[in-house]
Amino acid sequence: MFDWWGAAVVRFRWAVLGGGLALVLLGATWGTGVLGSLTGGGFDDPASESSRTQQRIVAELGEQGADVLVLYSSGSTTVDQPAVREPVTATLERLRQRPEVVSVTDWYATGAPALLSTDRRATYALVQLRAGDEDGKTAAFERLRPDLEAPGVRTQIGGNVPFLVTANKQTTDDITRAETLSLPVLLVLLILIFGGLVAAATPLLIGGLAILGAFVAVRLLHLVTDVSVFAVNIITLIGLGMAIDYALFVVSRFREELAAGHDTPAAIARVMNSAGRTVLVSGLTIALALASLLIFPQVFLRSMGLGGVAAVLVAMLAALTVLPALLAVLGPRINALRVPLPGARRRAARAAAAAATAAAAGTAADGGTGGDGGARGGSAVGGGGWARLARSVMRRPLPYLVGVLVILAVLAAPFLRIEFGGIDERVLPADAQPRVVTERIGAEFPGGNPNPIQVLVSGVPAEVAGGFAEQVGRVTGVTGVQVAANRGEHTLLSVRYRGEPTGETAQAAVRELRELPAPAGAEVLVGGRPAADVDLLHSLGTRLPWMALIMAAATLVLLFLAFGSVVLPIKAVVMNLVSIGASFGVVVWIFQEGHLAGLLDFTPTGFIEPSNPILMLAVLFGLATDYEVFLLSRVREEWDRTGDNTAAVATGLQHTGRIITAAALLLVVVVAGFATGGTTFIKLIGVGMIVAIVVDATLVRALLVPATMRLLGRWNWWAPAPLARFHRRFGIRESGPA
Repeated sequence: MFDWWGAAVVRFRWAVLGGGLALVLLGATWGTGVLGSLTGGGFDDPASESSRTQQRIVAELGEQGADVLVLYSSGSTTVDQPAVREPVTATLERLRQRPEVVSVTDWYATGAPALLSTDRRATYALVQLRAGDEDGKTAAFERLRPDLEAPGVRTQIGGNVPFLVTANKQTTDDITRAETLSLPVLLVLLILIFGGLVAAATPLLIGGLAILGAFVAVRLLHLVTDVSVFAVNIITLIGLGMAIDYALFVVSRFREELAAGHDTPAAIARVMNSAGRTVLVSGLTIALALASLLIFPQVFLRSMGLGGVAAVLVAMLAALTVLPALLAVLGPRINALRVPLPGARRRAARAAAAAATAAAAGTAADGGTGGDGGARGGSAVGGGGWARLARSVMRRPLPYLVGVLVILAVLAAPFLRIEFGGIDERVLPADAQPRVVTERIGAEFPGGNPNPIQVLVSGVPAEVAGGFAEQVGRVTGVTGVQVAANRGEHTLLSVRYRGEPTGETAQAAVRELRELPAPAGAEVLVGGRPAADVDLLHSLGTRLPWMALIMAAATLVLLFLAFGSVVLPIKAVVMNLVSIGASFGVVVWIFQEGHLAGLLDFTPTGFIEPSNPILMLAVLFGLATDYEVFLLSRVREEWDRTGDNTAAVATGLQHTGRIITAAALLLVVVVAGFATGGTTFIKLIGVGMIVAIVVDATLVRALLVPATMRLLGRWNWWAPAPLARFHRRFGIRESGPA
């Protein structure tokens, strides 16, 4: 199929390029409209007890709790003085008249001690918004924001809705800045890799097409399901990264084929027969790995899965259609606009000699079957660093295996100490207003934490619920209970506790509250922010094994179809987990335990928010498989030609080492902007991915995988006879002479 596909793309190249241009125009006009239409938030499981509690509270008692906290303070005057009281009370009265506001609770109206700081120089108001969902509350807050300021009084705004708004904006700013900084660096690196402007620009063109095409796909998906704004993050990251990877692989192979003496149509057919097959297997594997996120009920994770799958599939299809069509038009002009670089002529001469040797070997071996594209010629064609490394690993595989495993074990060890907890305002920069407000209320006000546990008691009179409140007050970690609202047989209890909403004390109190026997005839539901964290951990934990099973099964099946072995897919899954484990260990060491906190400019919390490792697992598993497929494809070509496992592994490493290293370097540049972001969870993902990419491309793919394959010998390619027959009939195979 692959050489046929290459011939078809060459024949219809102008039509294919026209379709690609149409997709770019559609993406740049209609597709980018998705940026303003996606939903925010989406971190909760709609079926969890905390979500059901919130729904029941609104249905039975109306809006409760605070969406916005407005902190008013004066450096030298107490808040009961006219200079502070009059502008603040006037501002709050205007707020009560706004249609977006359900209620405003403040110290001036209620005299509640919890709303007055211990030095009497600050007070805060709790504002409830009328909108029923996060998007509506966000829009209402944006309209209200200018009216929250009290003239002449220091005003700071916090609470759940401002926190989400600030986090979303900070994340968007981080990604925009990352893209702005990374694109020029990517172009420079691509010029260094290819030595010419035309070849260097090609991966960036495919990257832009992948991003815009994914925007179109996600906007179509948004017509039938909720999609979080965070899907845009993974589209820009994965779409650009994978498109550059695939374009780098295809363009490099095309230039090899031209150097080997093939004309443009034959070169493209051979490229599709080899590199095109690799891109197809890689794209499908990564897409299925990201699709495992769809089993989670949280809109945030499902949206990341949808955005990632869309970006990878568009990048894969662009590399298999638009890119070869563009190469068919360019032909040898892919090498135009050469940039004089030190040593360029020497490298070009060496590459030409290797290509000529490969072409001669290909002619002598089965008439050039297999679409090897210049990979033939033994285990050490040519010289250079990768050839020396290949020979070294083949001579001493066991020391390499043991040494790399020891290094990876040291890196992964901190992962054994991982602790999970919910997200809070500390993920924002230290000067972000929602974080400042939360920290000031916790430190300066007698009520402390403004995020109580909510206990809804339904079906019994208020006095029975009051008796149940006494039991609630005896729960470990609870510091106070009060009736927050009552209507008929529905009573809401507000439960204060020691520590932070994301802390273990609060979570343990939630679990113990849920175990209390309910009063006769009553239904008791426990919600609030600490309960939402407990439910999130439970929801993610119950579905994580299924996610892992989906990723592993997809990898095993696709790699078997590609390479006809049952050993290599199992080894690939193990290698992926080893690589990811090392990156998770580094993440725990840095972000949970606080090492390098000053250098990276974040506040350690002592735990990891659980959705971050799950997202990283899906992305990194796919990326690790991507590099594995690149390496194994070239090794399989040599194995098919020679039947010599050692020669095949050495030649595969020699010919893919530079490409994998270059792809990893480019992806690190794409991700680097995330590591310097202002929000901790974006920074965590960036650092974790950089560590995983570097470890995978160097220690794992360059050393551990070749050493393992050298030790396994012919067992690398083993499959039971029935499966071997199945692969010969249905496998994703090269289709013979190009």
